[in-house]
Amino acid sequence: MGIVPEKIYVAGHNGLVGSALVREIESTGQSQWIGASRSDFNLCDRQAVFDFMHENKPDAVIIAAAKVGGIVANNTYPVEFLTENVQVQSNLMDAAHSCKVPNLVFLGSSCIYPKYASQPINEDALLTGPLEETNEAYAIAKIAGVKLVQAYRKEYGYRWTSAMPTNLYGPGDNFDLQSSHVLPALMRKFHEAKVSGTDSVTLWGSGQPKREFLHVDDLAKAVLFLLDEYDDPIAINVGTGVDVEIRQLAEMISTIVGFAGETNWDSSKPDGTPRKLLDVARINSLGWQSSIDLIDGIESTYKWFLGAIATGNLR
Repeated sequence: MGIVPEKIYVAGHNGLVGSALVREIESTGQSQWIGASRSDFNLCDRQAVFDFMHENKPDAVIIAAAKVGGIVANNTYPVEFLTENVQVQSNLMDAAHSCKVPNLVFLGSSCIYPKYASQPINEDALLTGPLEETNEAYAIAKIAGVKLVQAYRKEYGYRWTSAMPTNLYGPGDNFDLQSSHVLPALMRKFHEAKVSGTDSVTLWGSGQPKREFLHVDDLAKAVLFLLDEYDDPIAINVGTGVDVEIRQLAEMISTIVGFAGETNWDSSKPDGTPRKLLDVARINSLGWQSSIDLIDGIESTYKWFLGAIATGNLR
């Protein structure tokens, strides 16, 4: 299709996904990007979002802004995960509509799919069964975003789409042990145990669930690819097509970090969804596939992590 917008508004440009999108846009040199930080305005402030959109008049919007977190955060703050995400995505889409922005990509999450969906999970599995309880509020908010994109397409004919990435990791991730996802949490735990000389690390669950992990730089390439090439109401999966047991992931990370102690598993803690692997046949058939190997990605992320600690920029 070859649609290359002149000006792209990256909502959430300071976050894990947003910063990767900025890096990718700048590296291609084909488009300009614009963004606004939380210090400029809150995306829950509807009038501020409308004012920004009308002042800047982007040709495309990528919604990478969201309230995100791991099992602990989702279990503790379901109200905030539901209401804030619905507000942010609705404000951004409504403001984009008010400016008649022709192109938009809404980024959701693989957690929108049923807890016991057939593996690998095809896009058609949406709304065919109950969700995973530990992140249900976040998932419902993201499903609402997908449906709003589809509604805008149907009613106004916009070239708006949704992309559902699998578990993400990479530079700029959140490494806070109370709110981070599994990969950065494991990295920080093993690193701190190594630095402190601790003999063992105890991790949540059995270690048996399987997860798929996509480097955020691969996602950024995929999003810009979809902005050019994809025009369909179906929310498209973005992943590697390969998963790994959490126990194996922990072994990879501990080896890369250099932790030589023992790893224990607390099976009294919840595992979450037993397996979550996306069917990526649809995006692969369009001509995109991931390129960053998991071990290489973890190694480069750990280097970034060490640099962030040294400079005081670790989240």
